[in-house]
Amino acid sequence: MEFLLQLFFLASLLICNTAIADQITKPYVVYMGNSSPNNINVDDQIPESVHLELLSSIIPSEESERIALIHHYSHAFSGFSAMLTHTEASALSGHDGVVSVFPDPILQLHTTRSWDFLDSDLGMKPPSTTQSHSSTDIIIGLIDTGIWPESPSFRDEGIGKVPSRWKGVCMEGHDFKKSDCNRKLIGARYYNTQDTSGNNKTHIEGAKGSPRDSIGHGTHTSSTAAGVIVKNASYYGLAKGTARGGSPSTRIAAYKTCSEEGCSGSTILKAIDDAIKDGVDIISISIGLSSLMQSDYLNDPIAIGAFHAEQRGVMVVCSAGNDGPDPYTVVNTAPWIFTVAASNIDRNFQSTLVLGNGKSFIGAGINFSNLTSSTMFPLVFGDEIAAKFTPTSEARNCYPGSLDYNKVAGKIVVCVNDDPNISRRIKKLVLQDARAMGMILVDENNRDVSFDAGAFPFTEIGNLEGHQILQYINSTKNPTATILPTIEVPRYRPAPIVASFSSRGPSSLTENILKPDVMAPGVSILAAMVPKSDEPGSVPIGKKPSLFGIKSGTSMACPHVSGAAEFIKSVHGRWTPSMIKSALMTTATTYNNLKKPVTNSSNYISNPHEMGVGEINPLKALNPGLVFETNVEDYIKFLCYYGYSNKIIRSMSKTNVTCPKTSQDLISNINYPSISIETLKRNQKVKVITRTVTNVGTFNATYVAKVHAPEGLVVKVIPNKLVFSERVQRLTYKVSFYAKEAHGGYNFGSLTWLDGRHYVHTVFAVKVE
Repeated sequence: MEFLLQLFFLASLLICNTAIADQITKPYVVYMGNSSPNNINVDDQIPESVHLELLSSIIPSEESERIALIHHYSHAFSGFSAMLTHTEASALSGHDGVVSVFPDPILQLHTTRSWDFLDSDLGMKPPSTTQSHSSTDIIIGLIDTGIWPESPSFRDEGIGKVPSRWKGVCMEGHDFKKSDCNRKLIGARYYNTQDTSGNNKTHIEGAKGSPRDSIGHGTHTSSTAAGVIVKNASYYGLAKGTARGGSPSTRIAAYKTCSEEGCSGSTILKAIDDAIKDGVDIISISIGLSSLMQSDYLNDPIAIGAFHAEQRGVMVVCSAGNDGPDPYTVVNTAPWIFTVAASNIDRNFQSTLVLGNGKSFIGAGINFSNLTSSTMFPLVFGDEIAAKFTPTSEARNCYPGSLDYNKVAGKIVVCVNDDPNISRRIKKLVLQDARAMGMILVDENNRDVSFDAGAFPFTEIGNLEGHQILQYINSTKNPTATILPTIEVPRYRPAPIVASFSSRGPSSLTENILKPDVMAPGVSILAAMVPKSDEPGSVPIGKKPSLFGIKSGTSMACPHVSGAAEFIKSVHGRWTPSMIKSALMTTATTYNNLKKPVTNSSNYISNPHEMGVGEINPLKALNPGLVFETNVEDYIKFLCYYGYSNKIIRSMSKTNVTCPKTSQDLISNINYPSISIETLKRNQKVKVITRTVTNVGTFNATYVAKVHAPEGLVVKVIPNKLVFSERVQRLTYKVSFYAKEAHGGYNFGSLTWLDGRHYVHTVFAVKVE
């Protein structure tokens, strides 16, 4: 009897807790598809009252104060975000006209030399016909942390009137005036977000009050994409040169959606809706969901917004994520998104370590220390100076609280990086706080990405060098060392290399679309910065905060592709987003500045899951010869094959589509500028993939196919010759794959169309089982 009573009590408690949990409200996004039939003008808005009426139908009348919208989507697509209980969200998801309902996700924020490197050092000399070309009509929208309008990268000298088609605004804030916008920075928006108090604070309240950037991320990406030419730019003397964006005459519109804590998905969706209405040509988003938390395309705010942007001829470029080098980490993988991986450029930063025995080691990192080789300091390993009762494993990793501060002061400390949870920045702050003289980090990973330690002496070395340093410490009674200030290494080779942090494919959502698409510079990129001191020691003694900063990430690679797309759009104003994307993909290079195949940070030849089709080549992309036009019908087919219902796709596209029998296998046939096949069995018949190309070169041209396939995989092209004329500007061909003798796992290769002038390169990835 007692047992039954306990069981009854537990069941009651469970039911009670479930009921309480169900009454907790949190922000949800309610997505209702395309806002208007036949893509009518985005000026025709859906009244807010329509969405409020729907909301009032599921919220009890006694809680009428909750009938309020956080965001209202009414231009390119329909929907809203609001505070709902789980029960209310479920009720709405079954409502006619609602495509999907999902909790508002929190997304994360993922130059002098980089454009010169792309333009010349990879053999991309500018054609004389385009050198003098200038256009000021292209508008790029950057959805990020806002912008620092006073940066010299956003001056408007010599730039003409704002395009008459611009419908955006320059929102004022407590520290941002309308006069902060100009003919270069033509628009700026910020968004107030809903705050939920108490333990249920799931929504970010940041980004309130002003479009001004307080973090620097948005300022950096904006100037990389479209900053004007600024001579003698540098980061305290490092990376000195002329800073510029990919298309210095392009107009910038800033949409502030993020704070240091992250970015609200519902707010990003609102910014995309606004940017389309405002009249931007390209949207650049260096933000994404964590690769561990990917959801399907109808629960991803960037994928939803980008679909409707593509419908209206607006290109969306996104970062691939910073969760590499593991596979299946790439994000922003919808086929209508241009997904960008990160590489280094031909410049590196070195910080030399000198030991008391005269040996020196070249390490990586940025520091502006005032140490010299003539003065040495005591050298210790972290586990030798552990605080009482602290495991040596924590001390050797320089965990917060793991070291005896009295034994740290005045010494150079060696730390290892066994634990990925403690960042380089945290280790540095631990030692700085303990008044150490400097830090040597032993870590085989991330040496390709120079950590910025400010005025604090820092260098990062590999395991081999680390072993030698520990041997030295153990071999002498009073080991000493010094860390010299960073020097710049120009003409660094090889470059490009795939950055270690850059997220890898294949996509976990569908392996039948090859992702990432392309690679662009994203390591140690100099661009405009918020001139402030984040923490003690970040600004060298006697210097003012820098107007430029050096940052790394796919966040930095994304605006390089956005800038390249602007550049092409300025020359080919009528090209669609998919034509521009195709041009950048089929002309990308897979060779480095040593004229050898591109490698990754482990020195292995890189594959398409790491670098996509290769490093962008903006100048070559102006004249690609052939392009793959991926239209909205292709994307609708993709949604069909992916498994979404006719009803959902009709709501999204406002078309009368009737899907064929669904098969993810058919996704490989979408007219994409690369080919990916998730499964090709050795015992199956030939698999045939279809592609259609459009001639954008001279009318009369004959292209011949050249296949480069791995051993054992039989790849044939039918026909292997394409003949274009004034009457025939679009042709279809088939590629067959036969795997009987192929190696198991992924097989990578390429198909190139050649006409004597153009080199139309397409990459394939085929998984053989």
